[in-house]
Amino acid sequence: MWTKALDGLLTHFFKSGSLRVTYPDGSTRTYGAGGDGVAVTLHDPTLPRRIVLSPDLAAGEGYMDGTLTIEGDDLYGFLSLAIRNIGAQGQPWFRRPLEALRWFKRRLDQFNPAARSRANVAHHYDLSGELYDLFLDADRQYSCAYFARPDMTLEEAQAAKKAHIAAKLLIEPGMRVLDIGCGWGGMGLTLARDFGAQVTGVTLSQEQHTIANQRAQKAGLADKARFHLKDYRDVKGQFDRIVSVGMFEHVGVPHYDAYFATVERLLAPDGIALIHTIGRAGPPGATSPWITKYIFPGGYCPAMSETMAAVERHKLVTTDVEVWRLHYAETLRLWRERFEANIERARALYDDRFCRMWRYYLIASELTFRLNNQVVFQFQLTPKQDAVPLTRDYLYCDGNAGLRHAAE
Repeated sequence: MWTKALDGLLTHFFKSGSLRVTYPDGSTRTYGAGGDGVAVTLHDPTLPRRIVLSPDLAAGEGYMDGTLTIEGDDLYGFLSLAIRNIGAQGQPWFRRPLEALRWFKRRLDQFNPAARSRANVAHHYDLSGELYDLFLDADRQYSCAYFARPDMTLEEAQAAKKAHIAAKLLIEPGMRVLDIGCGWGGMGLTLARDFGAQVTGVTLSQEQHTIANQRAQKAGLADKARFHLKDYRDVKGQFDRIVSVGMFEHVGVPHYDAYFATVERLLAPDGIALIHTIGRAGPPGATSPWITKYIFPGGYCPAMSETMAAVERHKLVTTDVEVWRLHYAETLRLWRERFEANIERARALYDDRFCRMWRYYLIASELTFRLNNQVVFQFQLTPKQDAVPLTRDYLYCDGNAGLRHAAE
């Protein structure tokens, strides 16, 4: 029964390219119109049922466990073929009730009170620091880089990202800056060192908190950049600037009002906030169940409509919205290449299954940006309509020579 159901599902999905599947009983079937092809083998008799019920989850688990193998280990080719075809065809009628259930379940998946947020953060960000050293730049920027020139190195593009954000914040010496989701401290340390800001960073990751403060001490910036193990909802005081890079994806739709109420409460009357987040170019959706289970529990990349609806309910003016399209695809490509080059070191830290999981995560994420309309949003917000210049010219003027040079 389930082999027949999977055969129908794959017949529906694959119209371009070629997918050859060897089933657990040894039978083989080819799907698609021919051309560039990929061959997979299903070794576990439970896989047909699991794939029909949840293709994302079952394919990812099968690859991790070695029960779904790809000829030549061409994971990039397999996921490219799958994402293109599934995006083009949509779900067949018999899977639509399951997709509807996933949609209704999404708010429960994104329910992130403080205790659950801490557990979710620990799942991903409290992994060994050595793992992140294998593929990130030296500043440990774990978010989308900005390729102002296509030939930039990862280090150059991450520096350009920070410069672009600093320009939008219009930082001046002595300003009080809150960094929500400060990571390992790279953004905050840059604002303290290069712009003279007084930075307060908050994170829920024990590992990030420790390393960020160690970095501040080592750089002689401990008096200008302080990092706290704290939920953003518990922050007190008032700040001239608020920056949040790659953290909003962990907030969850049920908490958007709390998030922007916090930004409104903490921001000075003429302050500026810059929120940098992965988003979707289409309407609201649901997170891949594989990503939710193994990579980012509680995570969700919002549609612009979901974010703006929450902003509009608070006393914040949206002064700029910028959409970065393929910048994250290029960032992930470079991360993947570095990870694959260091995979033996990753295997020594964890095991083969973890390495397959991480490789699947990096490749699937890259291809979602390349093929499935995932983007990055930068929202510039302020309580005061004229807090920022009326055009974007200030981003490239002499006062931001570093950014201008990066774009040349």
